[in-house]
Amino acid sequence: MSRLELRHVRKAFGGLDVLADISLSVGAGEFVSILGPSGAGKSTLFQLLTGAEHGAGEMFFDGAPLDDHGRHFAFMPQRDALMPWRRIIDNTTLGLEVQGVGRKAARARVAPLFAEFGLVGFERHFPAQLSGGMRQRAALLRTVVQERDMLLLDEPFGALDALTRAALQRWLEQMWRHHRWTALLITHDVREALYLSDRIYVLSARPARIVREIKVPLPRPRDPTAAAAPLASALEAEILDILLNPQPFKGHDDD
Repeated sequence: MSRLELRHVRKAFGGLDVLADISLSVGAGEFVSILGPSGAGKSTLFQLLTGAEHGAGEMFFDGAPLDDHGRHFAFMPQRDALMPWRRIIDNTTLGLEVQGVGRKAARARVAPLFAEFGLVGFERHFPAQLSGGMRQRAALLRTVVQERDMLLLDEPFGALDALTRAALQRWLEQMWRHHRWTALLITHDVREALYLSDRIYVLSARPARIVREIKVPLPRPRDPTAAAAPLASALEAEILDILLNPQPFKGHDDD
């Protein structure tokens, strides 16, 4: 059974159709990406999942209708959204404190993870004292420590320079393999989607429809230098062709 399943989800703002017909699934421990052009409505889909917006269609979690959005999802937005007046230790505990966890208990839960996230020694720093990559790791720590059923990652590395972004993609892939989080990523970066994902749903331009589901059979652990390997290059070319020449939905040829 899929952890998350969407059936014919639609959303319009006034007379503007944003999501036309979205059906997808994410299995337990799976890393799935939604890939599409800028403005296609990818972030709107996350707003529906988190309950910030409401649309038409059906959404299920573990086979039951999705009605308690906050219980299932930990959401990481495009920007790190760290509060500049709070030290890093207090930023990373914020999600727990919002849930009602006391400050001392929240710090005790977060502290052991600072080494794993490469933040040891920076607990008392303010966000402005950290590099962009470190800020993003702190934001992800704040997200995963909430121990929700599923991570929603909204282009978390999109604002970073290319070198930092590549380093964090490699780090996230390693962290995912270790923890086997269930994760849904939205991105417009084809190589990022290929590097991180088990499967990719490709969206059309707005109003968004799923035009293809791509399985990514690249072995793990993923090698960032393998982006130029024949299979990865062929998948990248296939996805770019789909984005530039969208067709009605069909599964991957291996399905």
